Amino acid sequence: MTFGEKLSQLRRENNYTQEQLGALLNVSRQTVSKWESDIAYPETDKLVKMGTLFNCSMDYLLKDEVMDKNSATPIPPAPQQEENSITIKFGNFRIKERKSEKTVLGMPLYHIGKNAKGFFAIGIKAKGVFSIGFISRGIFSLGLLSLGFVSFGVLSLGLVSLGTLALGLIGIGAIALGLFALGAISIGVVSVGALSVGLFSTGALSIGHFIAVGDNAKAMIAIGETEALGSVYQHLGELKDANLPLIKLILDADVPEFLQWARNIFCSISGI
Repeated sequence: MTFGEKLSQLRRENNYTQEQLGALLNVSRQTVSKWESDIAYPETDKLVKMGTLFNCSMDYLLKDEVMDKNSATPIPPAPQQEENSITIKFGNFRIKERKSEKTVLGMPLYHIGKNAKGFFAIGIKAKGVFSIGFISRGIFSLGLLSLGFVSFGVLSLGLVSLGTLALGLIGIGAIALGLFALGAISIGVVSVGALSVGLFSTGALSIGHFIAVGDNAKAMIAIGETEALGSVYQHLGELKDANLPLIKLILDADVPEFLQWARNIFCSISGI
């Protein structure tokens, strides 16, 4: 019998599916299938684990002519290790996948690999409390495409989001969208940017619903350096203390109660 035939027989005798055996050995079902078809052979540490799992000898696994699985001294239990590791190929690149045997919140303490999932996760696709990857999901997430409570990335989505394109409750980026948005192009309830659009807006070119402050401003209340277009009130140049009571009176009359928080933030930012 070949190695693959013996492995297939041992697996069935112990009522394991290929997927279950792969999980025990930290490999994929496809890898187990290749072993059983004699297309590929496992690394030494995997052979040691097989010997322990199936209570058979190394001779039985490796030598075709040996038919008695207890014909030689059984393989001793594998020493406890901090991590399991396999080599993953990405074209001409190889990385060593590492996964901690210690767990936190039901996840490995750390996992580094192609599809990483752990408390600390680093990979092409990464998911964890702290995650770093091309596609990254986590409470604290950093990646090309990043999703998290606090998110950093080229395309970033999160409660607090920072990125080239940032979408979040607080969005900061070249293009930012959020309840509070800060960016070159900024769209939000409270918006600050070179091109700023929002209910309360400030920027070089500022378009707002209630109030806009900037070089060019357009809103119900427009305060501009070069141009101001206001449907209710407009002012060019530096704002004087004498102008503030009227502006506050208009805001008191028109801003709904549920947006008072945004008004207060904006007034603090713009000095009104």
